Amino acid sequence: MSIRVLVADDQEIVRTGLAMILDAQSDIEVVATAADGRRAVELARRLRPDVCLFDIRMPGVDGIEATRSLAGPDVADPLAVVVITTFDLDEYVYAALKAGARGFLLKNAGAEMLSQAVHAAAEGDALIAPSVTARLLGTFARTGPASSLPQPVEALTYREEEILAAVARGRTNGEISAELHISLSTVKTHIASLMAKLGARNRVEIAIWAHQTGRVRS
Repeated sequence: MSIRVLVADDQEIVRTGLAMILDAQSDIEVVATAADGRRAVELARRLRPDVCLFDIRMPGVDGIEATRSLAGPDVADPLAVVVITTFDLDEYVYAALKAGARGFLLKNAGAEMLSQAVHAAAEGDALIAPSVTARLLGTFARTGPASSLPQPVEALTYREEEILAAVARGRTNGEISAELHISLSTVKTHIASLMAKLGARNRVEIAIWAHQTGRVRS
């Protein structure tokens, strides 16, 4: 089945271009577009797309607030949101992911990475532009104490520690599978276990925890 996507960007040419790139994928369908965050939230709540692709800088309700409304910590049934922007700024990345985004891309990322980010978000993963991953995690590690994330409810296994380190370095599930010589389904099982033990909502929070607790250095 196709991944249903909602695209929101205040620039018509960008909005149309993103929709065309995604619609060209055999397993992705753009079900709606919006020119501002308020309309995007309305459409998202009504259509319940598999993934929302939001620009950050939109009039009225911006992409961060729209993300928080649909995927924030207080949302009972959060939607998957990928934030895309022209501006490679730490505060944008930080705000987007704290608001609940499952991905962060720059608009020059290219069609392949855009498609990867949508697929990752639909599958519950998080994809962040490689150019900002390391700096992003360093920023998170400096902005709060380790106590801001819960300690494990039970000890991590050796394999979980290996996968924790790989996730913290920005590795995808496929890369982890290849590096550790285990199946993709096994990687996903271990990541689900890490999320449960750490009380993390996604792999970004797993990575943050690893950096904040000194498991991995930036």
